[in-house]
Amino acid sequence: MTTVVEMPMEPQSVDEDVPIELHQSDTGADRAFRIVLVVSSAIVLAILVAVVVFLAVDGWPALRASGIKFFTGATWAPDLGRFGMLPLLVGSIAIAIVALVIALPISLATALMINEYLPPRLRPILTGIIDLLATVPSIVYGFWGLALISGLQAPWAKWLVDNFSFVPFFRTPQPGTYVNSIFACGLVCAVTIIPIITSVSRDVMSQAPRDVCEAAMGLGGTRWGMVTDVIMPFSRNGILSAALLGLGRGLGETMIVVLMLSTSNKLTLAIMGPQGLGSIAKQITQDFPTATTIDKSGLVLLGLILFVSTLVVNAIARMVVNRVGRTA
Repeated sequence: MTTVVEMPMEPQSVDEDVPIELHQSDTGADRAFRIVLVVSSAIVLAILVAVVVFLAVDGWPALRASGIKFFTGATWAPDLGRFGMLPLLVGSIAIAIVALVIALPISLATALMINEYLPPRLRPILTGIIDLLATVPSIVYGFWGLALISGLQAPWAKWLVDNFSFVPFFRTPQPGTYVNSIFACGLVCAVTIIPIITSVSRDVMSQAPRDVCEAAMGLGGTRWGMVTDVIMPFSRNGILSAALLGLGRGLGETMIVVLMLSTSNKLTLAIMGPQGLGSIAKQITQDFPTATTIDKSGLVLLGLILFVSTLVVNAIARMVVNRVGRTA
């Protein structure tokens, strides 16, 4: 029988820390990656500039024919040479504001529910449901609003008109009729912007310092007190940016407005009934297929104004988001 004798292993010497020399010069991969980023950014910027230039060039004949009245006029009648976009722009803004007023409280409540009140195992379910709303096509919301919501909201609209008609907004241009209105369109548009506002607000609220939240609870405060005194002040700018993003989304809504809003173009403060304010999206979709050359020029210019308005709102929202990020 052979006996194997294990020799003791010599202890390995531990090398001292050796500093690694870092080279600041770019490698080939760094240069290639930088080129890809620059080219991608240039393509996006070129597309943006191309869209603006195309709309400006095609819309110039209408602007030259109408002058400053294009922006201040209250009558849209291209066949008579009158391009008045004011009721259309005010109507588009009114729909977005109504949607924002309805969606903002619901979105904030949903974000707080997900972050602070819901059991952890249920949070992914509610988050998934909210995200699912963002995937529904706009035309589906339009048909849903036209077939169901427009009729269901009529009794509530009538109640608002009957009890708050002293406020100019809670009136109807056509007495006794409460469908196909700015209010009905805004109500359905609110559903489309809830996912945006909820998602951004939830992310901002989750960044609130938990040690401060726990300290507020430890000092005898209630959970609601923690929300109002810690989370909401911390998230104020982020919530503002979420609201602006939702407003920009509402400004660009098309299919809901096309299907639900009445065919009208009248400058009025009343939003509860048909035959009132119009909408840029509605006017473009309605007139473009049969428009003459000068008519199309005016519609293209309307598209440019809507595009710039949405771009400005989203740019402001992005600035607020960046400011919040630097502050955090």
